[in-house]
Amino acid sequence: MDLVERAARLFAAAPALRTAEGTISFEACDDEAARIAALLLERGTKSGDIVAMLSPNTPEAVLVLLAMLKAGLVAAPLNYRLPEALLEGMIERLQPALVLHAGKLPALLDERDTMPISSLFMKDSSGERPIAPEAQEAMERPVTIIHTSASSGVAKAAVHSFANHWHSALGSSENIAFGPGECWLLSLPLYHIGGYSLLFRAFVSGGALAVPTPGATIEESLSNYPVTHLSLVPTQLYRLLGNSSTAAPLGALKAILLGGSAAPQSILDEAARRHLPLYMSYGSTEMSSQIATTAAPVSGEDSESGTVLPWREVRAAEDGELLVRGKTLFQGYLQDGVPRPQTDSEGWFHTSDIGLVSEDGMVTILGRKDNMFISGGENIHPEEIEKALMSVGGIIEAVVVPVPDPEYGLRPLAFIHAPEHEGDEETLNGAMRALVGSLKTPVRYERVNEWVRLPGSQKTDRAWYSKQALSLWRPSS
Repeated sequence: MDLVERAARLFAAAPALRTAEGTISFEACDDEAARIAALLLERGTKSGDIVAMLSPNTPEAVLVLLAMLKAGLVAAPLNYRLPEALLEGMIERLQPALVLHAGKLPALLDERDTMPISSLFMKDSSGERPIAPEAQEAMERPVTIIHTSASSGVAKAAVHSFANHWHSALGSSENIAFGPGECWLLSLPLYHIGGYSLLFRAFVSGGALAVPTPGATIEESLSNYPVTHLSLVPTQLYRLLGNSSTAAPLGALKAILLGGSAAPQSILDEAARRHLPLYMSYGSTEMSSQIATTAAPVSGEDSESGTVLPWREVRAAEDGELLVRGKTLFQGYLQDGVPRPQTDSEGWFHTSDIGLVSEDGMVTILGRKDNMFISGGENIHPEEIEKALMSVGGIIEAVVVPVPDPEYGLRPLAFIHAPEHEGDEETLNGAMRALVGSLKTPVRYERVNEWVRLPGSQKTDRAWYSKQALSLWRPSS
């Protein structure tokens, strides 16, 4: 299936991309993507080849990704901000036929076939438009390799089929309507599943995608484009809520999709107070973005949960681990050049997330299996303590890690970000004992002003804080 040509026929002259230079229609996207696809094929790539891309979000990058869909290539957008050593490992495992890049070329790519993205916009193709494969073949063929965020260990290369992205977009639109006349801001990177999934969402449903100039802030983009839909992580939303200039643009939106990590209760309360259309979402790279999303905007009392979307299945195992499957489940991690399925005998993927699933399909996330530790014989989920911390003392963000204790084996230590005048230890201890009990109350609170994040991500580097805690803590202190 040629997604771009289908959109051109259905939505014609309607805006597909909104950029600083103007709008690009679905028809124009189809023509330009076909031209670029022909150039890529003339270069020597062939259907099924992996093509890596190192680029920030730009209209050109979007058009190139659309061209790869047309040419039958497997797009592997990479986090261009990563250290060269990490990129070298990723590219070595990918073994791409071509590496497209924007700007300065990393030294590690000197030995590979590379091409500046800008060169694709400086010449015309002499080739014909690529012919779309047969429908069934098109649905099942790999189209992307998106790396996980590496929140635990090395980033894994997740292979997605056309069908994965297609059904992800359909299920999303059934829950949060998005179509012609509307505009979703590309506020997440294209190398992230939350960013790439917006391409399919726009070209399946006919809504436009706003692609700001690299470096533009979300605040600026809300003023410069007719944004109706917005995807955010909690840190981004916190900053927007603290900026008085964004009050009107945020209030005019039809949907704000919030995911990526647990949100402080203060953010949910403030969003509810402003009557913002905030939808909480649980998703993963392996499930092609959203898994469960609230069916309506949340109130301040809602927890980070949602209803399982169409084309997905979720159930909790006996130990509480969430298992997922369905049309959006990826084909597997790339190993030795082929996708290796990661499912059990019944087709379930084990997420390592701990949570609850109600009879009506409501999912509530409790924590990560690989973050759990045992204290005094009891299973401790750091995320439970973090959520409790973010509901008291003005704490904006928290990370809890284990430290050794001679009596209990391990105890929780908390890194917190809170205003200086709030969150004193005595007040926090009293509040935490009431919320989670003495065993889960942190033995110490370390204030943080700037968080250490995973490279190119909004996720906190939990491993870094675990090491930091061990250097700070002595059981006798």
